[in-house]
This record gives sequence, structure tokens and C-alpha cells, in this order.
Amino acid sequence: MSRIGKQPVRIPNDVKATVSGKTVNVEGPKGKLSMNFHPDIDVELNTRDKQIIVKSNSGQKLQRALYGLTRALISNMVVGVTTGFFKNLEIIGLGYTAKVQGKDLLLSLGYTHPVNMEIPSGIKVSINNPTNPVKMTISGPDKQVVGEFSAAIRSKKPPEPYKGMGIKYENEVIRRKSGKAFASGAA
Repeated sequence: MSRIGKQPVRIPNDVKATVSGKTVNVEGPKGKLSMNFHPDIDVELNTRDKQIIVKSNSGQKLQRALYGLTRALISNMVVGVTTGFFKNLEIIGLGYTAKVQGKDLLLSLGYTHPVNMEIPSGIKVSINNPTNPVKMTISGPDKQVVGEFSAAIRSKKPPEPYKGMGIKYENEVIRRKSGKAFASGAA
């Protein structure tokens, strides 16, 4: 059995959790999240000990994998509604800018047109440093949505290996390449 799946998910005092059918609902100070889980997995809410317990119906390979996954997803929901998740991005390049206009993120990335991205509901985008390098933070209660939106922003202009220009995660290491060496004195 999964070692992660065996551990109960502790529910803090400021979080309200409910299990109805095959759905888990978690509500806290940062928002509300809901998840449907696989029919072969059982989830129990222990209100006395304030914890959620995940149980597997069988020991088959798929159920063992879903057992640990379901527990990890529920744990991420509890962390998301209490503290939230965030990703920091840096936009490096001369003239590259980013700004938030209402529900849209406008990126100027050296193309002939600005890149317009709609910000998903529940996600907050803040521009920390508007000058080069532009630093932005994407935050929200749902870890998957924060990660997907950050990856979508990065995909608009991934960092290139020669000058390092583009959009990268804050602690991402870009393997740099040296350019072509200038050939002198060729016959």
C-alpha cells in the first residue's frame, strides 16, 4: 500500500470540509475547492479528530496508485484554501513588459502584436517589478490551475540559450550556449 495514502489529512480549525458521495469539498479563507475522486477509492471525514482518511477497496496496481494520488490531491486542496500556492516568473528582454488590465494579462514580448491572456477565475497575477527583468507572481488556491497558467505564460516566449531572453521561472537555471567563434585569418 501507499505510504502517503495511509497518512490522514489534518484539517485546520479555519477550514470546513465535507464528503458527499464521491466528492470532497473544502472551504477556507482563500476560497472553495471541490474534487471528484475515483469510484474504487473511499474517503471518510472524521469530524471528531478533524481529519480526512483515504481508503482503498483493493490492492490492485491501479487502486494503489489512485490511493496515494487521492490523498495528495486532498492535502493540496487543504493547503490551497489555507495558505495558497504561487509561482514567480521573470521576463527578461529589452522592451519586454507585462501588465494586468481587468481580467486580462497583456504581455509585450517582442512580437508585432501584444500577447493577451485571460486570467482564470480564482487566480491573482501581480507585477512586482515592472522594469527589466519584469517579475510577476501568479497565486491562487488551486495548485493545478496556478501551475498550468504559469506554464501557459512561459510557453509564449521560452528562454533562449544564447542571451537568456524570454520568460522563465524565478529559480530556473538556463543552460547557456556560447555563440559561434569569430574565424580570423582564414585563407
